[in-house]
Amino acid sequence: MSVHRVAVLALAGMAPLDLAIPLQIFGPRPETPYELRVCGPGGPVPTAHGFAMAVTSGPEGLETADTVIVPGGFEQGPPPGPFPPEVLDALVTAHARGRRVVSICTGAFVLAQAGLLDGRHATTHWRYTDRLEREHPAVHVDRDVLYVDEGSVLTSAGMCCGIDLCLHIVRRDLGAAVANQIARGILAAPHREGGQAQFVPAPVADRGESALAGTRAWALERLGEALTVPRLARHAGMSERTFMRRFVEETGTTPLRWLVGARLGLARELLETTDRSIDVVARDCGLGSAANLRLHFRRALDTTPTAYRRTFGSRAPYAHA
Repeated sequence: MSVHRVAVLALAGMAPLDLAIPLQIFGPRPETPYELRVCGPGGPVPTAHGFAMAVTSGPEGLETADTVIVPGGFEQGPPPGPFPPEVLDALVTAHARGRRVVSICTGAFVLAQAGLLDGRHATTHWRYTDRLEREHPAVHVDRDVLYVDEGSVLTSAGMCCGIDLCLHIVRRDLGAAVANQIARGILAAPHREGGQAQFVPAPVADRGESALAGTRAWALERLGEALTVPRLARHAGMSERTFMRRFVEETGTTPLRWLVGARLGLARELLETTDRSIDVVARDCGLGSAANLRLHFRRALDTTPTAYRRTFGSRAPYAHA
């Protein structure tokens, strides 16, 4: 696999967790081609929590990067601007050269000031979507999503949504099997599609309440079976109406959409790691027929199962995004 250089841009006042997410996911592993560096405007960079982060190069380190990631999560909201001109210029130059530019949480404000979000859809932490829209009216702000993939420019909502976005990038680059392996290694939740709601106003269920995490885990082990709402509700010990309401409260999506996403994830992994026919993959992941699998692949991924397998199933050489 060709080396793919990932540069994480460290700015004063950033949240350590926002910085740690890409460092963890794109860190060196035998099965991935990523080469990681931390860049900053010079010297140790102070974080929001009282300690400094060493950087390996200045903004010029972005020049050779294939993917540039801008963390956010600043303690008092969006990072204070204006940002150093050399940082903004480096981001603009990287994008102009066809590099992928990514923000986590309020790092979107940095991309917006650089003009990279103008005319594009983007997101940020739900507390600051109004401010992003007000200060940067040329940006199409998507409020209720985990992340937005605009091809060469990607943005995520709050901190933990950065995990979803970074795993999405790995999945886009290397396929579902590698992304799932990394997710299991860091004990991340199963893959969440970017269109899910980032903010669920209902509180997370306490241990004493009928939380649905157990039912979702049970369903993930049985994706090839007929999983209807009545069956899921019976497993959860709830009425169908209560189950539907609780499911949306906990996940921000419906059981049907959640199941389709989970089944597509399993289909992708089976296409990458087995030689089962398209019909058998469709059956084993619970989507029924090859025609139905093709339909969902086209809608979600804009490709076909056969083309997906050609790209990832044979461990095809990695191509820069």
